[in-house]
Amino acid sequence: MNKTLKRIAMATSVSVVALGATPAFATGTTAGSTINNTASVNYQVGGVSQTAINASNSFTVDRKIDLVVAEVANLTTSVAPGSTAQVTTFTVRNTSNAPLDLGLAVTQQVGGAATHGGTDTFDVTTPATFVDTNGNGTYDAGTDLAATFLDELAADTQRTVFIVANIPLGRINGDIADVTLTAQAFEAGTAATQGALVTQTAGANTAGVDTVFADIAGTTDAVSDGRHSDDDDYTVSAPVLTVAKQSRVISDPVNGTTNPKFIPGALVEYCIVVSNAATGAPANTVNIGDPLPTQTTYETAFGIFQGGTYTGTPGTGTCNLDGTAGGTFSATPPTVSGTLGTLAAGATRTLYFRVRIN
Repeated sequence: MNKTLKRIAMATSVSVVALGATPAFATGTTAGSTINNTASVNYQVGGVSQTAINASNSFTVDRKIDLVVAEVANLTTSVAPGSTAQVTTFTVRNTSNAPLDLGLAVTQQVGGAATHGGTDTFDVTTPATFVDTNGNGTYDAGTDLAATFLDELAADTQRTVFIVANIPLGRINGDIADVTLTAQAFEAGTAATQGALVTQTAGANTAGVDTVFADIAGTTDAVSDGRHSDDDDYTVSAPVLTVAKQSRVISDPVNGTTNPKFIPGALVEYCIVVSNAATGAPANTVNIGDPLPTQTTYETAFGIFQGGTYTGTPGTGTCNLDGTAGGTFSATPPTVSGTLGTLAAGATRTLYFRVRIN
């Protein structure tokens, strides 16, 4: 189904729920019902009314199979690399005129345009379908149950279904995984057991209950195939970290602070610059470890400063000496460590310390 039709179908479903009114779906008379009709002919003979002549007809209402899968919220699901139990949400409605079991299946797109823009670039892992057991519309781990079908779904009723999946570690900012949920009609009748696949009645109308597929085409299924589908996507929102390290000589034993050179005995300042180029994702618990060269000695008197600001392009700009004292120094092997905490999107922070050339 094209995106316009898909969004119209979803918007219609959401509007009905929001209004709280009795939905006017096209389910109609229950399949298997008998519709009776009797016609009467009244007449007279010689001005005298005669007994009416009646003719009756009855027929059995056939079964119309129709179902609608609709993405909820019409938004991508923002995820982090390596995150687990990430959720996309759908409603599945039985708009047939008979109860059904509805089989649930998850497929993943391979390349091409994603639902909410961009291009599908990866697959989620271990995708599974869960049914909203407590009916609150939100996935609750441990409460909502994994299921491969909706059991005994009455006509004109719907359930919320979640696709729950894991995101591979190593995916980068802006990567997208498009997933599709498909529902398919199976026979109802035995609780907790998925019935046989529903098939359409071929040929002319029979005296019994015939079956007609009336579903529209979904994202990946065709019109009148006893199925319907819709898709949603996951978008990776990850920090984009870059790190630069620069040094400047502060003084040397010959020149002091006037045009000092990198000679033995010189005091050198290291500045480690970390930037997050992402537009929306912070980097949490940013820790820095820097083993010192054997030709240098850590300058204890100066200490370690972390969380400072920076002016200019990392690596060639200026390390502003406005950090907060902290960090640790380990003597064996000589290592400087510190933390920048959470680095917001677009932020740059520094860690700086000093050594002396041996």
